[in-house]
Amino acid sequence: MAGCAARAPPGSEARLSLATFLLGASVLALPLLTRAGLQGRTGLALYVAGLNALLLLLYRPPRYQIAIRACFLGFVFGCGVLLSFSQSSWNHFGWYMCSLSLFHFSEYLVTAVNNPKSLSLDSFLLNHSLEYTVAALSSWIEFTLENIFWPELKQITWLSATGLLMVVFGECLRKAAMFTAGSNFNHVVQNEKSETHTLVTSGVYAWFRHPSYVGWFYWSIGTQVMLCNPICGIGYALTVWRFFRDRTEEEEISLIHFFGEEYLEYKKRVPTGLPFIKGVKVEL
Repeated sequence: MAGCAARAPPGSEARLSLATFLLGASVLALPLLTRAGLQGRTGLALYVAGLNALLLLLYRPPRYQIAIRACFLGFVFGCGVLLSFSQSSWNHFGWYMCSLSLFHFSEYLVTAVNNPKSLSLDSFLLNHSLEYTVAALSSWIEFTLENIFWPELKQITWLSATGLLMVVFGECLRKAAMFTAGSNFNHVVQNEKSETHTLVTSGVYAWFRHPSYVGWFYWSIGTQVMLCNPICGIGYALTVWRFFRDRTEEEEISLIHFFGEEYLEYKKRVPTGLPFIKGVKVEL
């Protein structure tokens, strides 16, 4: 995993990422520059160049690597807000940009606050997998093509609002799971039990055995409902269901190995929370 070469003081990565995310989000002020006479594209290019120059001046690796990612996500978030309030058929794509950038940034920020020992550049989840990247690109292409040929399909506001609610629910549930699990949460399935690893069964874990997966499941499908993407909507639902079915089984094998009967009892009481997924089968 890509990490930070030199360990900074506790909490510094969280503060750095938050400050640079907000710096990137300051693109919200760009309309003020255009009103002052600066052309939109010229202003945007100068803004991006100025941001990168500032980050290079202020930070050295590995902190620059954190800063540039957080700043980029803040920039995407800011652009998403501007697009959301535009009078165009792309305004729901602005909602999506805000949701996507906030998800990836908050994954890093919560990890930095909650479990800094496992923190790395991978905690942004920007390089999650090739499949994840292909899925995202596919949804952008579908939205663009359908927006060109069937723009009315992208203006079903009630459907996009439903997708937004799914995204908000999924995001809140996942972050609640991360905070509840504390140092027990890790983006990578653990094959060896650490000395501090405990079985968490309180909070949202009293509702679902895998609340972070439930949150991500509904978040990912919600993004496609928000975009009114019928093809990717179906594709995402099938793909993430299969992914979390396999991931749940893989993780529960480790959890049974770690906690034995304690986890088996918990497994009997609490569902996974994922539709039609029961977890690993245990032969008695």
